[in-house]
Parts: sequence; structure tokens; C-alpha cells
Amino acid sequence: MVELIAHSAFGEVATLLVLAALVGLVGMILRQPLIVSFIAVGLIAGPSALGIVRSNAQIGLLSELGVAVLLFLVGIKLDVKLIRSVGSVALWTGLGQVAFTSIFGYLIGLSVGLSHVTSLYVAVALTFSSTIIIVKLLSDKREIDSLHGQIALGFLIVQDLVVVLAMIALSAIGIGAATEGGQGHGGKSVSMVLATGVAMVALVVLFARYAANRLTERLARQPELLVTFAIAQAAMFAAVGDSVGLGKEVGGLLAGVSLASTPYRETLSARLAPLRDFLLLFFFIALGATLDVTLLGAHSMAAIVFSLFVLVGNPLIVVAIMGAMGYRKRTGFLAGLTVAQISEFSLIFVSMGVSLGHLEPAALGLVTMVGLVTIAASTYMITYSHQLYALAEPFLGVFERKGTPREAGQHQEPGRAKPAVLIFGLGRFGTAIGLRLKERGIAAMGIDFNPIVVRRWRELGLDAEFGDATDAEFIAELPLSVAQWIVCTVPMQTTGLSHEDTQITLIQLTRAAGYRGRIVVTSHNARDTGRLISAGAEVVLEPFQDAADRAVEILCGGKQPDRTDVRWIEVD
Repeated sequence: MVELIAHSAFGEVATLLVLAALVGLVGMILRQPLIVSFIAVGLIAGPSALGIVRSNAQIGLLSELGVAVLLFLVGIKLDVKLIRSVGSVALWTGLGQVAFTSIFGYLIGLSVGLSHVTSLYVAVALTFSSTIIIVKLLSDKREIDSLHGQIALGFLIVQDLVVVLAMIALSAIGIGAATEGGQGHGGKSVSMVLATGVAMVALVVLFARYAANRLTERLARQPELLVTFAIAQAAMFAAVGDSVGLGKEVGGLLAGVSLASTPYRETLSARLAPLRDFLLLFFFIALGATLDVTLLGAHSMAAIVFSLFVLVGNPLIVVAIMGAMGYRKRTGFLAGLTVAQISEFSLIFVSMGVSLGHLEPAALGLVTMVGLVTIAASTYMITYSHQLYALAEPFLGVFERKGTPREAGQHQEPGRAKPAVLIFGLGRFGTAIGLRLKERGIAAMGIDFNPIVVRRWRELGLDAEFGDATDAEFIAELPLSVAQWIVCTVPMQTTGLSHEDTQITLIQLTRAAGYRGRIVVTSHNARDTGRLISAGAEVVLEPFQDAADRAVEILCGGKQPDRTDVRWIEVD
């Protein structure tokens, strides 16, 4: 049946999409990112398994377009203003991780018998972490705005810059390798190729400065046309880059950079993300079609060594650098876990080396195997990051400087009012409670793991501290002996494979630290209310239900709400 359907190119693509959907469903059940499922599809559909792939030209075309769109989306994130706002910790930690991984990865490659060139390629490939996976996992855990989440995003920006430089360097090496007697692609000299590259960069700068904003603003009146233009920009620059010898990858990057300063960059990024994921499927199918499964086992011992290096070494160097810069070991550990895998760029980078003739196909098989292991394992590591920290915490003290000067202190300052209420979660609900308590003359301290929110609270004249409600050390340092109430407005949530109930964890940690006051938590459904009461909460607020009840009272002629009444609380 499969042979019959896959007889034509259309039937072949249809069969591959069905296979991708089935494998993706299995991956979803196992809580694995799509990239793992896509690599598996490529291997299953390749010649070493089902041998479905026959329309190599068509699939190769879709694959190349997918790479161009992927690198376009990398380029569109490289806004100069955003890079300036990354901060020193992301810059130095990101560069430190890249340098550490490159140097020691190269040495490990030599020690396991790889050549100098192969070791260098593999070492550089191991420095790239997957933006897609990290952002998705942190967003699911609602930690994208936490301190370690923001630092992780900084890592990604630094790594994206390294990707740009590595791709450009590789293109230059390819030009030089293809040159014989000063002649390069299409008979052009190397100097002419490089001059054309400089001209493309100049064109990007001029377009971004004088035309990009006005053009995209006009195109945005028809959103579909704006998306079409973006795809055309990516394809055109990729084609030009390929024709002059710089490569489709560099062309796609420059296309993204040309639109990075426009106000529609986020819209374009969101609109093109599904197309990127769809087209990347064909990249991995094309990759699988060129791989012999036996190649994956050709360097099995080397793959194990490299995988352990990425899973353990990368997080440790991040913890060490951040600790030296004055961050707490917990922040460094949680941020470090986000670099415990390689990305789709690693495979693209090595495949470029194979296409240039610098590497044997076995090297691509090695990096593919490392990618499968590290991406699959790091997904669970990030999902269970807090549990892993609890296990690793006794061994991480050596990485933390005394006083952790880079993070807000938790000690009581002289003359500072002793808080009667501790509020965890400083969103609109928590802020409304804090302001009304202030109007009543009741001292309250707010706690949140988003430093931006903490700063906003302080600007409102409210006492606030940066901290994590699930950090036992932080909880123990709070003024629990003087607080009469603890209020947690962080909603119950489901994260990854298990319930990571911040409120239940907070109840347990505060009681274990000797807190004897009353605890108030919030709930959005009856099931969570029951669990919270069973966990030891004295009062459970249901903001939406309470607001609805009060609204009905008003509509039925009840007393109008008194905005100075602390019982009347605005909700999201």
C-alpha cells in the first residue's frame, strides 16, 4: 500500500507527512520536541529503513527553502538594540560557554581519534543550543521572564551571533577551498566574491535604515502580503548568496537582518514559525536520506563521550562563570541546563562541512547521534530542573560567591518596616493587593522571580525582593517570624510531565522553615481548591468566581464596591 501511494512525487510527500504526524504523536506522548521526531522521520524514511525517499530533487528544494527561512528568522532577531540590552552576564557567560565547549570539544575529538578538521567542526557544532526548544520549554514552565530565563535568552542571542560568524567563516573557507589559481564559483575570483558579500551587507544596511520601516508599514495593511514579502526576501537573498559563493545560509541571515529593526519583526517571526517547522521536516528527511544508519554506530563511543560533555560540561561551565560574576548557584544551575543540548544549527553547520568536502558523512552521523541524545535528555532535565537542583545542590556550593552580590539581597535593612504580609507573585492581582494594604498602613513585602516586576513594585513605593517561591534557601531567609500572612497569587499550573505546584511547594517550604502564620492562596477551579486545602492552606481565593459573585450583587442592586475596601480586588 505504501509503495502504491508513494509511486508519485505527490504520493511520496503525502506518505512522508503521514509518517511525520505518526512519529510526532509518539514524540508528543514522550514529551519530546518536534526536532527529535523529525530526525527520527528522516532516519525511518531514509534508505537504511523504509526507503520511501526517491524524489530527492523536490525534497532537497524544500529542505533548502526551510534552511533559508530558519536562518532568516535567526537574522530577524538580531536587532542591535536587543543585543545591547542583553547585559554583561549573558555576553560573558555566553562567550565563555562557547569558548569552553569549542576548546575542550576539540581536545575530546582528538582524544577519541578524530582528525583535526573533524574535531574542529564537531567542537564548534557543539556550542549551539536550540532556541526553539529552550524558549518552548521555559514558556511552558512560565519561567521565560525569570532571571535565569532572561539570562538563557541572552545566551541564545550570543550563540546566534556565533552562528552568523561561523556561517560566514565557513563560507569564506569554502570559497578558498573551491579556488584554484584564484578562481572560485562560476569563474569569479575570491576577491570578487568577497566584494559581492560586502556589497550585500552594505545593501542590507541601507535598506534597513532608509526603506525597511516604510515598506513594511505599507505592506502590513495586507498581512498576507507582508508574510509573502518576507519569504521572498529570504529566498531572494539566499539565492543571491548562493550564486556569489557565500551560500544560502549567509544569504538567509542577511535577509533577516534587513528586517530586524522594523516594528513588525515579532509579527513576522510568529507568522513564519509554523512554515519554518514544516519546511524543516524536509531538511531532516533529506538528511536521513543521505545517512546510512550504520554511520550512527560508527562513532558510538565518541557520541557517548560528546553527549556526556554537552549534558554535564556545558551546564557546569555556566554555573562556574555565573558564580564568579556573583550569581547564586541556583540561578546558574537553572540557566546552565538550557545549554545542555545541541541544535538544528549544529546539523546544518556540519552538513555544510560535508558539502564542502571538508568532512566525511560519518561526521554528520556522529553529530546527529549526539543531537538525538542531548536534545532528548535535556528536555527532561529542563522539565525537572527544580528536582535536579535539589539533588545537585549539596555539590554546587563551590560555585557560589559569598553574598551573591549580583542578586537582590534578602536581609532586613535597618529602618525597614517589618512586613506583616508576604505576597508571592507580583502580577496585577498581587499588585492590587499590595497597593490596598499600603493604603491601610499594613506593611507588605512582595516576592517574584521576574526582576522587571520587582523593579516596578519598588517604583510604586512597595517593598519587593527578587526570589523563587520554590527555593528552600531563599524561603528560609525571609522574615517569616514577623509575618502574619503569606499570600500566593501564582496560579496552579501543569508543567512538562508532572504537576509543579508552586503554591503547594511554598506551603511545604514555609512550614518547614518554621512559619506559624496563615497562608492564603489562589485557585481557578474546584479541583485545585481541594488540593490546596489538603496541602495546608487556610484560605483559598477564587478571584474569577469571587469577582463574578460581586458583579452579580451589583447588577442585582447591591451595594456599590468601595475601592478602599481591601476585600474588593481587581483581577486579571
